[in-house]
Amino acid sequence: MTTDELLKENERVDDLQRNGYKIIQDPGRFCFGMDAVLLSGFARAREGARVIDLGTGTGIIPILMEAKTKAAHLTGLEIQEESADMARRSVQLNGLTDKITIVTGDLKEAVSLFGAASFDVVTCNPPYMTEHHGLTNPGGPKAVARHELLCNLEDVISQAAGLLKSGGNFYLVHRPFRLVDIMVLMRKYRLEPKRMKLVYPFADKEPNMVLIEANRGGKARLTVEKPLIVYEKPGVYTEEIYTVYGY
Repeated sequence: MTTDELLKENERVDDLQRNGYKIIQDPGRFCFGMDAVLLSGFARAREGARVIDLGTGTGIIPILMEAKTKAAHLTGLEIQEESADMARRSVQLNGLTDKITIVTGDLKEAVSLFGAASFDVVTCNPPYMTEHHGLTNPGGPKAVARHELLCNLEDVISQAAGLLKSGGNFYLVHRPFRLVDIMVLMRKYRLEPKRMKLVYPFADKEPNMVLIEANRGGKARLTVEKPLIVYEKPGVYTEEIYTVYGY
């Protein structure tokens, strides 16, 4: 199918500037934000790994992860059929149907859908993260409220733990004020926090995102990485954003 044939009313195609990949988005509903880009940059997947993204939305994280890793296969799980359909069409647009599968389903039933210990890597940019400090282009407060009814932090962490093989890694982007809750819940489900990076919009502001890697059954040792500053000044990204994350 041609690009025009894959698009529906009000949708557009955006260039991801990675491997020539593109993504279909509807500006009136939801567009991915920097949190998704930063999570895909922070996450790791070894060659041959099986990866799943929980609450994948338009499929941005599996597509970006496919571009940067040699994972054997990536899956995106999304409860909203409209978003899942858009993600499938983006996968088709990029010729990645043999590498990425988009599944419509409830994050809270992920282990039942895929089976316990069936993935090497789990990523998640929780849907209630869609609104913070202007770093995303969300569907608006109603969309955020609707998503918050669908899952909570414990749902995300418990399902991630159940999906991971022993020694597998979970990658999460969230808000710093939930850090204590995140750490407590990860320990509860035998996910040991291993790496953490705080993201600051400007050098003189408080952090508004945190990136965390946890290992299934790992030993206690947390590395706090150098913080990431997003903007040098209003409208101008720092060099690290340009060079490392290719934003």
